[in-house]
Amino acid sequence: MRRLTLVVIMLVSACSAGPAPSEVVPRSAPTPQPANASTVTAAPSSTAGPAPSCDATASLRPGALPPAGQMPAGSTMERIQQRGRLIAGVDQNSYLMGFRNSFTGEIEGFDVDVARQIAKALFGDEKKVQFKVVTSAERIPMLQRGEVDLVVRTMTITCDRLEQVDFSSVYYQAGQRVLVRRNSGITGVESLAEKRVCVAAGSTSLNNVIKRVKTTISVPNWTDCLVMLQQGQTDAISTDDTILAGLAAQDPYTEVVGSRFTEEPYGVGIPKGQVDLVRFVNGVLEQMRVNGTWRAIYGRWLNTLGPAPAPPVARYRD
Repeated sequence: MRRLTLVVIMLVSACSAGPAPSEVVPRSAPTPQPANASTVTAAPSSTAGPAPSCDATASLRPGALPPAGQMPAGSTMERIQQRGRLIAGVDQNSYLMGFRNSFTGEIEGFDVDVARQIAKALFGDEKKVQFKVVTSAERIPMLQRGEVDLVVRTMTITCDRLEQVDFSSVYYQAGQRVLVRRNSGITGVESLAEKRVCVAAGSTSLNNVIKRVKTTISVPNWTDCLVMLQQGQTDAISTDDTILAGLAAQDPYTEVVGSRFTEEPYGVGIPKGQVDLVRFVNGVLEQMRVNGTWRAIYGRWLNTLGPAPAPPVARYRD
């Protein structure tokens, strides 16, 4: 009998041993923010000081395009041709504009196809292009260091940026809007005064919202903003409608709201002083407007924004 009692005591002790579940697993844990996320309280200032006003979207008039593979001697284009490939800075996190296809591993999108057309004009082969992934904040520094020949990455032409790099003519006219969770009650930029809004570092979008919202959160990539929106760490994302359309396509529980409250003319970024390459790229863009290539690229990627508009009309200063 004593032996049976001892066994029962041991079994009861074994069943009741160990801490309560709440002592093993925390009931709640803070959601980590994306790497390098930060709260911004003021728009970044230019180290070069305020840029003078300018006719930002007027670029250099193109000349006749030389035949592919026959670039003028001593030109920037001949140097690229001798290397055997164009080096283009693009995005890999902006679905529809510049993103990495998870099935093929290839970088695709509207901006990427524009870069391929420039490579085709240089070499006769659109595949002779090496893509370097750049964030919004890296675009100008990489051009200045000569790490890329050009940047095609939803890059708005501004007077301030023209002090640092050169631009092609406008190849796409975007505008800033707002992305939110469905049924959020937010109807546009006018609803953001007491909200937390996510933007990408180094973008014009940051300057456009920082005085309109309660809290501005800066991250390296737009997909970081989408994650923060999904996790409830931000109330909205505000940037160009092209980028927001790509984010909304990845999450059916989000929607783009409000009308455009800025104009964002995209240009191809080119290192300062490379006049011949600016004129060459403008010639390629002019050809794309005339022969239907621009509309075809729009139809491939941006139909979610509506029927293809007319391509932006190029403006030249000489």
